[in-house]
Amino acid sequence: MSLVSRLISWLLISLFSGSVAAENSYDYFSANRQLVRNGLQAVLMCNGLYTSNRHVIEIFEQELAYLTGARFGGIVGSADGGDYQINSTLKSVSVGGGTAGPSVSAVFRDGIGCVVMSPGQGPSDISSLPLLKLPPAAVNLDLIPWPSGDRVIDEPLPDAINAKALQAASDWTFNRQIPEEITTGLIILYQGMLIHERYAAGFDRHTRTRTWSTAKSIAATLIGILVDDGRLKLDEPLGIEWLPAIKKPEDDPRNAITLRHLLNMSSGLYPVDRVNREYTTGSSRAYWAGASSIEGARDRGLVREPGTYWDYENFDTLLAVYAMKLALGDDKVYQMFPQRALLDRIGMNSTLIGTDRFHDFVLSSQVYTNTRDLARFGLLYAQGGVWQGERIISEDWIAFVRTPAPSTSKLGNFYGGQWWLVSDGRDDVPRSAYAAAGSRGQFVIVVPSHDLVIVRRGLDYSKEGFDQWDLVREVVKAVN
Repeated sequence: MSLVSRLISWLLISLFSGSVAAENSYDYFSANRQLVRNGLQAVLMCNGLYTSNRHVIEIFEQELAYLTGARFGGIVGSADGGDYQINSTLKSVSVGGGTAGPSVSAVFRDGIGCVVMSPGQGPSDISSLPLLKLPPAAVNLDLIPWPSGDRVIDEPLPDAINAKALQAASDWTFNRQIPEEITTGLIILYQGMLIHERYAAGFDRHTRTRTWSTAKSIAATLIGILVDDGRLKLDEPLGIEWLPAIKKPEDDPRNAITLRHLLNMSSGLYPVDRVNREYTTGSSRAYWAGASSIEGARDRGLVREPGTYWDYENFDTLLAVYAMKLALGDDKVYQMFPQRALLDRIGMNSTLIGTDRFHDFVLSSQVYTNTRDLARFGLLYAQGGVWQGERIISEDWIAFVRTPAPSTSKLGNFYGGQWWLVSDGRDDVPRSAYAAAGSRGQFVIVVPSHDLVIVRRGLDYSKEGFDQWDLVREVVKAVN
């Protein structure tokens, strides 16, 4: 090839590459991103005000700090006002409109928490949103001893617990070197005994905050109850009608996906969250913009063989929850199932399971609860699935959620069935530990070898992220 030909080839390649780079630099999802951003603020504000009973100033300083920076484009308005509206009568928050992009509203609903509406919906649509009328508590929980109630007797620490080391672990949790790591609550149980409880200013044992993906482990527990009863099978077809529909649904390759694949985050379906679309499309439209959680979850193509590749996807959890709905068969039974099958049975009386506006549980993230209820949840697992002499989940199910997903075998065996496991590369914490974990530092950690349950709540917005295994490392120092 002559020098001239080489120069022409190089020029053509350079021009072509430059045009592709220019094309790829354009944000085709900017409108979606603004829509989701507004809905995210509306939901956080609504739940902050009416589920957590926090003041708007606190919400802007802490809950909404998550939205600062380039990732979300900042917070709309301030505690003094802006392009948002708070309606205390309707218990609603609307964010956007005008230069802030499309307006999205979230409304508090009894028994559920705040439900996000689709753009264009307004006050006249509120009556169609789901709610759950629960009877008032039959007893005063402050008079019922822990763990079924909230009366905690002040007792000396067990001999096996080093008080100084316990306090040091607590201080390590609250006094963070990274200011964006904000611990709001900490509970430590030893042999079921509540040995340490601490809250940041503005929070107490009644304060309900968002679990984020810790909800996935609650979802897995509800599903496990149905598997134990034989109403769901880990390794059989899900019975889901996939979208878009094809002429011969029986030939759809997605029929090979099982409940095990979904719970192991190994469905093989096209990943949305893992390709940087988490706050743009996919599950985000259900979380923050009023779309159906079920419709979007069923509308993904198969890109890998099920069970072979690990992708952390909210939609995989939502598909498993949809399979739970199909197994229950009746909408009213489905709507009451979390309450009757789990929450009421172990005293999680402050927990709200959120839904989308179509009455479907968003059990991949949208749960609001307090620190003590999560401690009860962890204690259920620490006690082998038994609560006050009644079996809630089987030991077989607990073994399943603690078994590494086959797709993680070459990655460190860090994930089981909607629970996180200690990675192979970690040798400074007990290998038996496993954790429910969610964004912004929500952790329920069970450490069987030391008979511990650790719950940490947070409003983190750091890039590094609070490490739950570091917390375990510090707490086990207090167990002699």
